[in-house]
Amino acid sequence: MAIITYREALGRALDEEMGRDDRVFLIGEEVGEYDGAYKVSKGLLAKYGSDRVRDTPIAELGFTGVGVGAAIAGLRPVVEWMTHNFALLAIDQVVNEAAKMRYMSGGKVSVPIVFRGPNGPAEYLAAQHSQALASYWAHVPGLKVIAPSTPADAYGLLKSAIRDEDPVVMLESEMMYGWKGEVPDKEFLVPIGQAAIRRKGGDLSIVSFSKPMKAVLEAAEALSAMGIEAEVLDMRSLRPIDEESLYESVARTNRCVVVDESWPEASVGSHLAWLVSRNCFDLLDAPVELVSGEDVPMPYNHALELAAQPNAAKVIQAARRVLYLDPAGA
Repeated sequence: MAIITYREALGRALDEEMGRDDRVFLIGEEVGEYDGAYKVSKGLLAKYGSDRVRDTPIAELGFTGVGVGAAIAGLRPVVEWMTHNFALLAIDQVVNEAAKMRYMSGGKVSVPIVFRGPNGPAEYLAAQHSQALASYWAHVPGLKVIAPSTPADAYGLLKSAIRDEDPVVMLESEMMYGWKGEVPDKEFLVPIGQAAIRRKGGDLSIVSFSKPMKAVLEAAEALSAMGIEAEVLDMRSLRPIDEESLYESVARTNRCVVVDESWPEASVGSHLAWLVSRNCFDLLDAPVELVSGEDVPMPYNHALELAAQPNAAKVIQAARRVLYLDPAGA
């Protein structure tokens, strides 16, 4: 079993799927000649040529629309956005075209396309380039939304997304591309819509996805040293949500903390917290806690930037609140 980076896992998945199916192609800014803005597509232009690894102008609305049209015509595009912040320019193509086509055609037209790129804050990128926009996509019927937190899941979920007959939005992170983890040498798929337990425990459930999982696991280790055993559930898929695994975890622990780096209002995290509050009401021994990004545009100052995001200390504080070990709001 190899230990590789998140970016290498994505590149391996793209390479394998392009080799398996000649309908698969990659399109986006700097994906070819530059080997990708984050080097995910390194070597693919040399191997597959410019017909299948297409560099584009800085025009998200345009090249996203090209991808949607190609998918409708029978190809299987992977559209790389340099960041989901820029994808806001293409939201019409994703929401009004890709997501609606199967429904509006009465099931006759499928749109097998993947939209992928980094989401959420990195470092020193300020307000316009540090937004966690998962809820924009998870809000929309007709889309599938995935948010892997490990290299193995990045590999397996991207392969599943490329093979899916419906449009899939994949959330990555600039900060995660260098993360390393074990990825089996043999090909495998990770099913869309299936959560994963990252750590077992009986005192509370901590639920998260994508980059915040690192802080969550750090918090769980620190809590364990205090004698508190947290079960950590990685949702991995935000549409569809694995509600069964979510409720089963809360049934085992009777307490829940949800962690999401997005703003708190109308976020995926707030939706998960509502699902637990509504459907596990009789099982809960404490109100559900939500640890989110602060409800402000992201500061440029690095100390404030870090303070505006979820971290292990905030997760520990929330865990202690649901266990009534700290006063409310402490």
